[in-house]
Amino acid sequence: MAERVEASVTEGENTIEEREVGAMWELEQKLDQPMDEEANKLNNMYTEKGLSMLMLLRLSFQSLGIVYGDLGTSPLYVFYNTFPDGIDDSEDVIGALSLIIYSLLLIPLIKYVFIVCKANDNGQGGTLAIYSLLCRHAKVKLIPNQHRSDEDLTTYSRTVSAEGSFAAKTKKWLEGKDWRKRALLVVVLLGTCMMIGDGILTPAISVLSATGGIKIIKPNMSGDIVVLVSIVILIGLFSLQHYGTDKVGWLFAPIVLIWFLFIGATGIYNICKYDTSVLKAFSPTYIYLYFKRRGLDGWISLGGILLSITGTEALYADIAYFPLLAIQLAFTLFVFPCLLLAYCGQAAYLVNHKEHYQDAFYASIPNSVYWPMFVVATGAAIVGSQATISGTYSIIKQAVAHGCFPRVKIVHTSKKFRGQIYCPDINWILMLGCIAVTASFKNQSQIGNAYGTAVVLVMLVTTLLMVLIMLLVWHCHWILVLIFTVLSLFVELSYFSAVIFKIDEGGWVPLIIAAISLLVMSVWHYATVKKYEFEMHSKVSMSWILGLGPSLGLVRVPGVGLVYTELASGVPHIFSHFITNLPAIHSVVVFVCVKYLPVYTVPEEERFLMKRIGPKTFRMFRCVARYGYKDLHKKDDDFENKLLTNLFSFIRIETMMEPASNSSTYSSTYSVNHTQDSTVDLIHNNNHNSSNNNNNMDMFSSMVDYTVSTLDTIVPADSPHNAVSFSQDNTIEEEEADELEFLKTCKESGVVHIMGNTVVKARNGSWLPKKIAIDYVYAFLAKVCRENSVILHVPHETLLNVGQVFYV
Repeated sequence: MAERVEASVTEGENTIEEREVGAMWELEQKLDQPMDEEANKLNNMYTEKGLSMLMLLRLSFQSLGIVYGDLGTSPLYVFYNTFPDGIDDSEDVIGALSLIIYSLLLIPLIKYVFIVCKANDNGQGGTLAIYSLLCRHAKVKLIPNQHRSDEDLTTYSRTVSAEGSFAAKTKKWLEGKDWRKRALLVVVLLGTCMMIGDGILTPAISVLSATGGIKIIKPNMSGDIVVLVSIVILIGLFSLQHYGTDKVGWLFAPIVLIWFLFIGATGIYNICKYDTSVLKAFSPTYIYLYFKRRGLDGWISLGGILLSITGTEALYADIAYFPLLAIQLAFTLFVFPCLLLAYCGQAAYLVNHKEHYQDAFYASIPNSVYWPMFVVATGAAIVGSQATISGTYSIIKQAVAHGCFPRVKIVHTSKKFRGQIYCPDINWILMLGCIAVTASFKNQSQIGNAYGTAVVLVMLVTTLLMVLIMLLVWHCHWILVLIFTVLSLFVELSYFSAVIFKIDEGGWVPLIIAAISLLVMSVWHYATVKKYEFEMHSKVSMSWILGLGPSLGLVRVPGVGLVYTELASGVPHIFSHFITNLPAIHSVVVFVCVKYLPVYTVPEEERFLMKRIGPKTFRMFRCVARYGYKDLHKKDDDFENKLLTNLFSFIRIETMMEPASNSSTYSSTYSVNHTQDSTVDLIHNNNHNSSNNNNNMDMFSSMVDYTVSTLDTIVPADSPHNAVSFSQDNTIEEEEADELEFLKTCKESGVVHIMGNTVVKARNGSWLPKKIAIDYVYAFLAKVCRENSVILHVPHETLLNVGQVFYV
């Protein structure tokens, strides 16, 4: 009997403890809720301005210099890389030309310009832009910092899948396992890394191919001199980047325009002079005959044919710089016809001069226009490099915003076009890589092999991601998705199987570059996720904060303290660490979360979400500053003043919305303090008497309801307020004036930015690869990358770093 009674008492105590824990958790949730209500009431009419026809033509012209330079310079080296050992039969030239024609038709024109480029995130292209689209349509992001309030942004566009549809099933499958999310991210990062490899290889092969043309006139010139001239040109190209894409585009666009006109006109001249029968290559029959005649050699030669569509992946990454319609117009009506004429003209020349396979481009040029063409070709090669360099800047910016790349300096170079940026750190790394590749290989054939490997891998990644876009975002019928996938993979896997044979002839270079880039991005993202998880698990209990009282158990000194944190809810560990070691804090405390969302931009009117934490006497607030991956922290943004202005607006509207009278205001304040003291006493009560506990739980439940209604005030900064009587206006105005005056005084006393100077270390007992990744690779990257205070332009004299060590 005694054992039965004891067991009954124990069960009763456990039940009571569970109820207490549940009630405490409920209190925590209600005291610090997400900012859904504020976000719902932030109405904004932000829209992109339409473009006039004149502006569209201007941008189409500029796009020649930024987007199509790489694709346009391919005629310099395609036939040489296709026939590195010479041409045996004139019909082989016709077969190769037919492959080039249909490669240009299927990949750049149909697949990219009219299908893939439509899968842009409000104008942003590249693999990471596709990843952002997928993150909005499925919960695949590995950093769990998204809230429902983010979905209320005007730029957070997405479509909803019907229950039971194929898209819904795909979404559920993708969200079902963490390894699928990680696999998706690895695929995205692989494509991004290959694009960075393009940024190194494109300038090398383009400039080296163009300057090599001088050996046609001076065959005795040393190859080392050609390499030296190429390196000087590359240094000049990268030195121009800080002027910005807008200015560089205006400088380079006329060069590319002249280039396309020259190669188109030369193509017509060669067709008419040498052999008009090359136009039969438009029949796909000659593709079949080409492979039948050449066998394995013909298949391996696809690695050279592939170079005719290099620059296509840069085209997609560069659509951030120009409207899609401008890019489509420029390619369809001008670039595509000129390229077809250029290749047909070279083929017509080679049919009759098979011995000139190494220098087909320059040899086919009439002697009277050789030097003008040489100058324009060199200029066009420089411009071709610009396309990939600009695309690399865009994807690096997106990677930083996604937490997949160390923080680097990003400069906004145009007041008119927000997508045009410059990354000084990346610029010089690309320059050193280009010089190293050019000086090491000294041979455009080996660089071409490396280039082809990088290009085809980017295309394969894009195809795989497009399958998900067509299912989850566009809701295409599975038959259409299947047709697109089969056709794309058939062409691209054919190219891939050809470049595999050239891995040992230079194709290993992009693989090494991609491996290094992937290591950097994977380690950085892994540590970023672990840091966020650590902060989530170590955040401070709101009940503990409330238990400290209005003074927080500290000396409240005049001023405003901005405490930066990764968390959009809860009190960060940095705060408790700070007040434990320094028992003083500012009179006004604002927890600031700078948050990047999977959207291209957050309109300025919707940037800040404000909220009060606890009673008014605590003077504690939360601010969530939201950014898209296209948004930049410019030096003249004045982040601090904008934040405080939004805080003042929040207080004004919050005061207007409260039912107020002199008596109720004071009694409410008293009741709030009394309630939170009673609540804290109850939370720490260890009395196990069952009857007392039941009474306490009833009292606790009632206090939870009352505490929430009084402690947690959620008011959107721009919401409309309810009308109040004239008798209450004076009280509201006085209360508002008092708090605003207090805040103004605190601001004048000084604003201090409190940031965590965090050291991340691997836990004891971690496996060796993790220790190397965290303790060495990440530690090195964190040391060389830019601090958050630099990115946010925090004045050094107002910065206070709080040292912390996170074990992951």
